[in-house]
Amino acid sequence: MSIKTLILLIINSLIVLVIALLSFLFYKQFSNVLNDRILMQLNSIETLESIQIEKLIKTKWNSFASTQIDNSDIDSNVFRLPDSVKAIDGIHDLTSYHKDKKATIGFILNTEKGRKIEVIDYSDIQNILLERTGMGKSGETYLVGQDFRMRSESRFFPHKKPYDITVKTKGVISALKGVNGRGILDDYRGIPVYSVHSLIKISNLKLVILSEIDVSEVTKPLDELKRRLTTLTFVIFLVAVTLSLFLTRIIIDPIKNMRNSLRIMAKGDYHQTIEYKRSSSEIKEMFDALSQLKASLQGAVKFSEAIGNMDLTTNYQPNSANDVLGKSLLTMRDKLIDFKHQEDNSRTISNRLLVNGLENERRRLSRELHDGVGPYLISLKYYIENNVENALEKTEMKRIVDETISEIRSMSNALMPASIDDFGIGVTLTNYIENLNRSTSISIEYEDLTRQENSNITNHQAINLFRICQELLNNSIKHSKAKNIRITLSEFDEFISLFYFDDGIGFDINTVKLGSGITNIKERVDICNGEVTINALPGNTTFEIELPIEL
Repeated sequence: MSIKTLILLIINSLIVLVIALLSFLFYKQFSNVLNDRILMQLNSIETLESIQIEKLIKTKWNSFASTQIDNSDIDSNVFRLPDSVKAIDGIHDLTSYHKDKKATIGFILNTEKGRKIEVIDYSDIQNILLERTGMGKSGETYLVGQDFRMRSESRFFPHKKPYDITVKTKGVISALKGVNGRGILDDYRGIPVYSVHSLIKISNLKLVILSEIDVSEVTKPLDELKRRLTTLTFVIFLVAVTLSLFLTRIIIDPIKNMRNSLRIMAKGDYHQTIEYKRSSSEIKEMFDALSQLKASLQGAVKFSEAIGNMDLTTNYQPNSANDVLGKSLLTMRDKLIDFKHQEDNSRTISNRLLVNGLENERRRLSRELHDGVGPYLISLKYYIENNVENALEKTEMKRIVDETISEIRSMSNALMPASIDDFGIGVTLTNYIENLNRSTSISIEYEDLTRQENSNITNHQAINLFRICQELLNNSIKHSKAKNIRITLSEFDEFISLFYFDDGIGFDINTVKLGSGITNIKERVDICNGEVTINALPGNTTFEIELPIEL
């Protein structure tokens, strides 16, 4: 995006945003004030008419109650009033009992002298409701009974009987529950209106009185205000665009040439003469060019430092096909990687040959001890048993010979357990740890999960695993102060897993001086192309070693 477009967008967006926000806040405030004023006005009208109706009914009731009982009754041809209603004293809504469902309020009074019933003139109530001062063109006040039917004439349906008009609106439902209120609701026509509603409750009479005016009539000034604000916003926007176009021409022209010059420098040509002209570049592109130049130099320096520190895994991408420095650094890194791989392979091969030679020599010495010295000692034992007559001397000599034979066997087993070749690493470690448990107070548990038949563990791997376990056990017994050691050797289809745990004091792998023991373990793992993970926390020292199956 160009700086010209950016300036135009920012300035004009800011102006439109401010104007729109101010217009919205002004419109919203005016709307809220208007709503409050309308509802307050309707509330005053509704309260006044409610008081007048209550006063009218109570006055007529007092007059009715004060007259002498004359055993009057209601016209049975007009009203179908049940005896259960006649037996209840007070003021009643008799509309539903009227033959023609005409809105009717009646008085009933029962005494020892007789019963008196009178129907009041509903026109007096209607005259109160027809007072339209402050109601506008669409305002009206009306009454609704408990059966949700209208009890006064509707100004919108003047030829329709009030009882035939159902008014089950939120305002009526709320008022019948005893909750007076006001707000913008839908009236019985389904049209949004400003509505104020309350309950008139006198004796047995319950009527809801509502004062309402259409929202559309009230909001006409708001609509006109909205149109004027929209027009004003559009005019201000046109003026802002014109001014911002003039401003951007003044700002943009001096930058263009700088952008072109910096682009040339970013490609490596630092001999370009920078000429400034009044009509020129874009700020974003200028800073992009500067960032490219800076990133190019910083990337090359950082990559060079990484190569110098032999960190050959750092990624680097030349800036372009003409970036000679970047290409040279990549070539240098690739050659160092090849050299390091060759050196690692040579070191691994050398270590493997050295370890194999050492293990072969141990195997040879083990066989010499077992097959050479061993038979001589056994022959000496038989000779003592058959030719030495002194019992004490015979016993002592046999003891010495037995201890020598046992020591020779231990030396031979330590050099190269014969069971590795015959029974595999699992059985060998089992025997070794059983013997070790007899000579130490540390609890050593070993779990053998190798395959007893058709195992894929090579002799080369078995020997290295045995040496690794020897080294780990030796370190734990001598240095860790552990009380428990757990070893698990598992064989899977693709790899061999050795898990070692002790609850000793542990060590800080980052600061401790690693002895030859751990170094030997890592070298033997490398020889077998495996991986080792060391966790040396106090109370939870673990070694997790994985070797690939060599097929």
